[in-house]
Amino acid sequence: MAALPWQKVRDDVQVKLLAKDGEMYVLAKSGARRQKEHAMRRRRLRVLWDGLAKLRRRAISRDDLLKAVALLTHEAGRAAAMVEIHLPPEGQAVTPESFRFALRKDAFRAAWRRDGSYILRGTLRENDPAVLWQRYMLLTEIEAAFKCLKSELAVRPVHHQLEHRVEAHILVAFLGYCLMVTLKLQLAAHAPGLTPRSALEKLSAIQMVDVWLPTTDGRWLVMPRHTQPEPQQQIILDLLALSLPAQPPPRITALDIGGQDIPHHQPTLPL
Repeated sequence: MAALPWQKVRDDVQVKLLAKDGEMYVLAKSGARRQKEHAMRRRRLRVLWDGLAKLRRRAISRDDLLKAVALLTHEAGRAAAMVEIHLPPEGQAVTPESFRFALRKDAFRAAWRRDGSYILRGTLRENDPAVLWQRYMLLTEIEAAFKCLKSELAVRPVHHQLEHRVEAHILVAFLGYCLMVTLKLQLAAHAPGLTPRSALEKLSAIQMVDVWLPTTDGRWLVMPRHTQPEPQQQIILDLLALSLPAQPPPRITALDIGGQDIPHHQPTLPL
């Protein structure tokens, strides 16, 4: 495959195609993905390295050291294979000489060179690399849609028995996903550093409350009010060109609460 020419499918994506044994192999190289994997590896290595350095300065037993190192390497994932760790033998005290670590430079350089490159395999016999890439991206978008339905939207399994209820359930889930995609596209255009989930989590602090005030004739003046957005929330609203609705008008009720707590309702304000 090394002798095959690179073909450009996007500004930062190049591919090589190899048809063999009824299958199509696509070697892809992405500049954006390379930078992302570089950053992820550096971050994980930094956390692992700093954690090991702290352990080396502590007075700690060998058993506690083994547990702490196991936790650090687990959190580092594949980046842990690039650090050679020497642990003290059983029965030996933990000292800077018996516990040491070093970077595996060859493994680090090899992983660094592979970053941004990956192989796709399929049965499509399409020779146009752009078409293959578009179909691969479509597959990733479908997988992302299912992930969004199960995580961000928290759609649960359909347990209905009537067909029209099943269709209604699917319709509501689809409309929710459409709104999530719309928010994602708006954020990408105006606030690329935010994800739909993070934006909704920040805006969810805006609440609608009812303020109950007694009147002299025994009735209650109910004033629905939404809370004012914090500066960070207002920035998000401004970036998305959204504004809060006007405060609802007050209403009078003759509800007899009989010494009970004043009823209140605090739903999240729909935006």
